[in-house]
Amino acid sequence: MIRRASVAAAVMAFSCTVSAQTKWDLPSGYGVNTFQVQNLQWFAEEVDKTTGGKLKIVVHPNASLFKANEIKRAVQSSQTPIGEFIVSGAANENPIYGLDSIPFLATSYADAKRLNDVSRPALEKTLAGQGLKLLYAVPWPPQSLYSAKPVQSLSDLKGTRMRAYNPATSKIAELLGAQPVTVQLAELPQALATGAVNNFLTSSASGVDSKLHEHVKHFYAVAAWLPRNLVIVNQQAFDALDKTQQQALLKVAADAEARGWRISQERDGEYLKELSAKGMKVDPEAQGLKGELRAIGDKMTADWIASAGPDGKAVIDAYRK
Repeated sequence: MIRRASVAAAVMAFSCTVSAQTKWDLPSGYGVNTFQVQNLQWFAEEVDKTTGGKLKIVVHPNASLFKANEIKRAVQSSQTPIGEFIVSGAANENPIYGLDSIPFLATSYADAKRLNDVSRPALEKTLAGQGLKLLYAVPWPPQSLYSAKPVQSLSDLKGTRMRAYNPATSKIAELLGAQPVTVQLAELPQALATGAVNNFLTSSASGVDSKLHEHVKHFYAVAAWLPRNLVIVNQQAFDALDKTQQQALLKVAADAEARGWRISQERDGEYLKELSAKGMKVDPEAQGLKGELRAIGDKMTADWIASAGPDGKAVIDAYRK
């Protein structure tokens, strides 16, 4: 009888432990070797430690759970409680999502951080209207131009097939007279190998992580913008946590954001050296191309303000102070 009571008590204790633990799946469209996913792993581990194992986050990289362009919608619709996505990929939903992909608006880490900070209230408000809560944002290194052939001026890109991954890159391709081809990063090496894409704008990090030097040999450091990945949580899932877990999650998220910004900046220089070592011809200045692209940037900034209205203008004005 005593033994049965002990077993029952043990089972009850185990059941309480299980019921007290929350498990979240966190999908990402990026590979395990990227610093963004490595930062997600760090975030998940720290949340586990800080909550004493009560909130466990399992990271699913490589678009293994959802494709990159499906993740935001999956969190919104409660298919998964938390996820990571590149915010500019959702620019068709609301102009605020496309702010950080306006060419030559913010081209350094300091400027990108300032733009991130002044636009955060508007971004959080927009996400909240979709039932989402922003946990943290981390930028990729600056977007630069990769090409299979040398590029002396932007006119050399006319008639080529240019990879696009968001509305801004599609617009840039159109303004250059190139054909935009929508390709997610995970599929880019294959697209290059088959000739479906001739050139593209992406970061030094993506160049190294995806071994793009095997397919293109010319890199122009135009530093057009620093796109951010957001980690978001479904508001109802967040509200279901107890207050202690909520506070722990927000604290670790703030730490992951600071850590991610620091690592992104540190790695950019390392990635450029590695691309050069792998045989890529790296132009670290690309002044001529920068000058031409700035004209496109001015037009796209004006277009963005027109689409975003007074609230968008207020963000740009605050950034330019």
